[in-house]
Amino acid sequence: MRHFFALFSRMKHLDRWALMRNVSRENLSSHSLDVAAIAHALALIGNRRLGKVYDANFAAALGIYHDMPEILTGDLPTPVKYYNGEIRGAYAQIERAAENALLGTLPDDLRDDYRPLLQPDPAAGEYKLMKAADKIAALIKCVEEKNGGNREFILAEESTRRAIEDLHCEEADIFLDEFLGSYEQVLDNILK
Repeated sequence: MRHFFALFSRMKHLDRWALMRNVSRENLSSHSLDVAAIAHALALIGNRRLGKVYDANFAAALGIYHDMPEILTGDLPTPVKYYNGEIRGAYAQIERAAENALLGTLPDDLRDDYRPLLQPDPAAGEYKLMKAADKIAALIKCVEEKNGGNREFILAEESTRRAIEDLHCEEADIFLDEFLGSYEQVLDNILK
């Protein structure tokens, strides 16, 4: 038996933002869908408006699988993960072991197809877009929580905005300029 997709389906059981009070809980499955959709949009923005040549479908697929290793590692909060170089290095080794273990749950003939999704090339443009999309999805979560009256996310929103700015990703800047404001709106205004 192969267990890859049974493990993948378990992402819905892993909550994000575990150290913070949440108005609305978010799990890895819903987060990954958001990241995939945003990464896809960033690639299309790059292709249509900036003359880039991204594979938008690959960017989306990276978003779908980017947090799958957390099925085995758990969701380590960002402040803990990046607390110091020693913790970051140790966690990177744990992530790599989890990626390899997940790849081992696939049939041999599919393993090479999933390897670039679970162990992507960090220099690839689509990977960089997916990382930007991951931060944008986190920013959206912060905005939604703040709009729900949760002050717990105010500092997270500020630091996430800075992290996105530090990426110097033109596609992300365009996305934020054109789409982020909608997340501040109530449904009646969005549907007008």
